[in-house]
Amino acid sequence: MSVLTEMKCEACQIDAPKVNNSDMVELMLQLPEWTVIKLQGVSQLERVYKFKNFKLAWSFTNAVAELAEEEFHHPEITLEWGKVTVRWWSHSVKGLHKNDFICASKTDSLI
Repeated sequence: MSVLTEMKCEACQIDAPKVNNSDMVELMLQLPEWTVIKLQGVSQLERVYKFKNFKLAWSFTNAVAELAEEEFHHPEITLEWGKVTVRWWSHSVKGLHKNDFICASKTDSLI
């Protein structure tokens, strides 16, 4: 499997394939700090990042937003004092697409 941080997101349409279970296991090996959660029946990748203060968390949030614009794939980002929660999923397929794993890996590279 290719290194996720070296890949680019592809346009994702409603009929794009979701990541299957065997591919998900392999992809998650590259994302040990992330978890797969289900919210309202939709699988999502989630990670909580901890920081020493609000300003560092805010700076990271801005970097994730810049990444999202570069990849044209946008996560849910929750900014709190000393903490940022990032969730990636593909709205169009209502679940996880390879784009989500690519962006999660690139998010990790921002630290």
